[in-house]
Amino acid sequence: MDSQKKIYFASDFHLGVPNYKESREREESIVRWLDYVRQDAEQIFLVGDIFDFWFEYKHAVPKGFVRLQGKIAEIVDSGIPVNFFIGNHDMWMFDYFEQELGVKIYRKEQHFNLQGTSMFIGHGDGLGPGDKGYKFIKKVFANKFCQWCFARLHPNLGIGMANYWSRKSRSKGKEPQTFLGEDQEWLVSYCKEQIKTSDARYFIFGHRHLPIEFDLPNGSKYINLGDWINHRTYGVFDGKEFELKKWEG
Repeated sequence: MDSQKKIYFASDFHLGVPNYKESREREESIVRWLDYVRQDAEQIFLVGDIFDFWFEYKHAVPKGFVRLQGKIAEIVDSGIPVNFFIGNHDMWMFDYFEQELGVKIYRKEQHFNLQGTSMFIGHGDGLGPGDKGYKFIKKVFANKFCQWCFARLHPNLGIGMANYWSRKSRSKGKEPQTFLGEDQEWLVSYCKEQIKTSDARYFIFGHRHLPIEFDLPNGSKYINLGDWINHRTYGVFDGKEFELKKWEG
């Protein structure tokens, strides 16, 4: 292993919202970020909600986002692994990215040993106490029969309906942009439970849309990567320490 190599993390690009123009500008910024980090990247983790909506039909995928897809394929072809965790907005990702772009897809949170450091990584949705309504809906969306039923809809109708629901849901409420305190942050509660049995030094999640670095009681740390709608933050691990940074490119 090259000691100068770093591991990069980002989540919650939410490409597709709020409109074509802003999503396209954000995609171009993400592509520039990928070109920047590939210079010294050992591997890259994209930790969910890369798209605001994604559904793979057998012979069709949502149009657009080709610059991001092309850049990911180029990076993987150059020998740098790209790991992709599905989030609650792109949970209907099946095998297209693995087959066409060569990424590794993860559908659940996972333990990793990265440069000798134990890390627990996942998107973060549905973890911790509370949010029972979403946890029920997630089970419905993850149901194979429900996915089969949705796939019977013509892409023009299915993708159009999903984009409408997604934008309507986003307009109703946004994630609080301040830290709510450890008793109110569900992922903090989840990490506190996990450290009873996990040796992870870092617990790394997205979903919350707020950059967070929180010290856990056992000396571990909970990291939330923030998002690229409001913050454009990302994480980097240099083999010794994990740091959150803001992309200004």
